[in-house]
Amino acid sequence: MTVNLRSSIFGSWGRRRFCGLVVMWFLSSSAFASPTINSIRLHASPEKTRLVFDVSEPLDHTLFVLENPLRLVIDLPGSTLKKSVRGQSLGSKYFKGTAVTDIRYSSVKQADLRVVLDLAESVKPRSFLLNPIAQYGDRLVVDLFPTLTGESVLATEPKIEQRLRDIVVAIDPGHGGEDPGAIGPGKTYEKTVVLAIAKRLADRFNAEPGFKAVLTRGGDYYVAHRARTQLARDNQADVFISIHADAWKTASASGASVFAISQRGATSETARWIAEKENRADLIGGVGSVSLDDKDDVLAGVLLDLSMTASLSASLEMGAEVIKSISPINKLHKSNVEQASFIVLKSPDIPSILVETGFISNPGEAKKLRTAAHQKKMAGAIFKGVSSYFQKTPPEGTVLAQRVSQSPRVMAYKIKSGDTLSEIAQRYRVSQGALKSLNALKSDRLRVGQVLKIPERS
Repeated sequence: MTVNLRSSIFGSWGRRRFCGLVVMWFLSSSAFASPTINSIRLHASPEKTRLVFDVSEPLDHTLFVLENPLRLVIDLPGSTLKKSVRGQSLGSKYFKGTAVTDIRYSSVKQADLRVVLDLAESVKPRSFLLNPIAQYGDRLVVDLFPTLTGESVLATEPKIEQRLRDIVVAIDPGHGGEDPGAIGPGKTYEKTVVLAIAKRLADRFNAEPGFKAVLTRGGDYYVAHRARTQLARDNQADVFISIHADAWKTASASGASVFAISQRGATSETARWIAEKENRADLIGGVGSVSLDDKDDVLAGVLLDLSMTASLSASLEMGAEVIKSISPINKLHKSNVEQASFIVLKSPDIPSILVETGFISNPGEAKKLRTAAHQKKMAGAIFKGVSSYFQKTPPEGTVLAQRVSQSPRVMAYKIKSGDTLSEIAQRYRVSQGALKSLNALKSDRLRVGQVLKIPERS
């Protein structure tokens, strides 16, 4: 009896020890599990092709370029490739616009993983690891920058004019989908009104040579605030315009407003971009055109401050032009550009404004906002204000910048009694023919009070 009792006690202790050893073995084996490539993402931007490996943990890697044919080899010792990735069928659309024509992998039987990229052009690769943040885990990023030979540079010189780009205008209709925004009298939904205005605004910009519009949503669905600004950045937008319709607890509030980011909002956004290091390689648009992926925190902070300051200044100037254009067609709630910490305005590198087209809670304004005629007028006013700003300060390298630089500078002269076309031409050292052509005059006759455009001499 005693023996059985001791045996039972020993057996229980032995089972506990055995279970402990199993757990220790499991933990130790997990610790030494090989890193896994869970997915591979490829996308292009004007300056580079980016390849992103979503990985289970940080991993070692080496890369080198081979010629004849051009290939980039990425060695990932001790790593494995997820079966779904290896079995993924990649068509030509997947590689469109990138420097890559195909992706191949070493055999599953090999201990070390090798990824080979077939290249369409010579590239200079750069790689770095990114830590987990938000919805993303560990990542290995490989950027492929094109390298130009002396021959290719010479070959492209005659085509400089072709490289001029359009000004990209990102237009953001607020709310959408399950988020209706404000609801006014007569079941006037903000999401519906602002989408209609945004589409009309996009049509105006797309009809104007030198401009290209991008909508953050083209239908009745919801897009997250950060995703809206990211879409603008992905399209290298020069400006971000968010369209809304205000609401208040009383029906008497009325008038349109224009907002830019507040200084407090700008400061908080700068801090966020410094903290979220994954964003540092993504600043590509607008005034700042900054890339921070290889900068330390201090330098990144200085560059972001400069970029945000430039963007805020541009936003305020542009907003003032929009207010000036809206005032003839709609009452203004405030006659100056207001500032607030709207999330959609927080782009360090893209000038951004938010236009409240009126108070949808006001019965009179809600009725107007529902009509196609007023929507068209509002879109036209916003277009006029934004395009007027860019006429004065066109971004470098754009079609508009070239057009403005080539346009003759003119001054205005008001005709007085006794003035003749020949005397004015002699006084300003310009031919009569040039004056007639510039002012569309069919004869030499002038009238008192008439304003002539006279080309300035450089």
